[in-house]
Amino acid sequence: MPIPPLYGHEGIRNRLVGAIASGRLPQALLLEGPRGVGKQRLGLWLAQALVCERPVNGRGREKGEPCGECQPCRLVLNVSHPDVHWFVPVEPAKKGADADKQVDLAAEALAEQLAARRERRLYEPPSGLASHGIASVRLMLRRLALKPALGRHKVFLIGDAERLVPQTGAEAAANALLKALEEPPADTVFVLTSSEPDALLPTILSRVVRVRVARNADSIVAAFAQRELGLKSQRDIAERVTSADGSIGKLLASGEGAGGTGQAAEAFLGAVAGGAVQRYGFALRQTPFQARGGFTAMLDGLLEQLRARARAGGDTARAVEAIAHTLDARELAQGNVNPQLVTAVLADELAELK
Repeated sequence: MPIPPLYGHEGIRNRLVGAIASGRLPQALLLEGPRGVGKQRLGLWLAQALVCERPVNGRGREKGEPCGECQPCRLVLNVSHPDVHWFVPVEPAKKGADADKQVDLAAEALAEQLAARRERRLYEPPSGLASHGIASVRLMLRRLALKPALGRHKVFLIGDAERLVPQTGAEAAANALLKALEEPPADTVFVLTSSEPDALLPTILSRVVRVRVARNADSIVAAFAQRELGLKSQRDIAERVTSADGSIGKLLASGEGAGGTGQAAEAFLGAVAGGAVQRYGFALRQTPFQARGGFTAMLDGLLEQLRARARAGGDTARAVEAIAHTLDARELAQGNVNPQLVTAVLADELAELK
């Protein structure tokens, strides 16, 4: 099933097709802006423009707009073009496997994520445990060495690039990625996206051209809600658009259950600050089975809040340690564990950091 059309961002699109037409498109771009504003969809549109066989000139734009009808365009829209490599964060592979096996497992996990995006069309943010680990970087480098299969360009779209994880013992692969960003092969364009650009390594930021992707106008978000989500009620549309605040991706989080994970995370942090009785009371209120689902969603919300605290400054070391403890709990939640016990242990660990 094709992904939805790209809505908005007309100014950036004009500049990008102009750069393509004049041969001045940078080979390493960072699309940065609010979460859910459409950065990865814009990256896919740019990939489509680079591989399109019949670029068009429409609505006063410069020649270079993807036609949307040729075979390469259709393959991009179906997330199946062999020269467009979309990397999204995936959960770590099983520990103990050798390096080659880790790369194979990362490729399988990535394929599953992209298959899900083909099926659902509208996707939610990655889980709190997901990252671009060293296995994903090695997979990227493996694909970087390939020649284009259909056209003249390869495009590597790295979504949520702030989740590129440095790892001790993997410096060679990390350095190879930095080298690729600094001097990409002539047939390759890198497009990174991030809602937290300051969380990227300075060595990465120094190798990319940063492009700010702003929020869309409410009228564009409303058009998306009507055409792609099928909303009919003007009142419902108005409420959802207001909640989205110019970010189409937030429409998916502003329906039933919106804010639940954030509220649960806030309640948990409040219990941590409230002393042992409140901590253990919160832990005992967790459902004592089925750790996946609401419990892991709460941990994901907690990770978002802790990362926000780390970015805000202050005692960064404690924030980083709290994130590490939460990631450990998030990993345990993928197994057959008791959420009450995990919550109690995590609450004690966070309380010791106060």
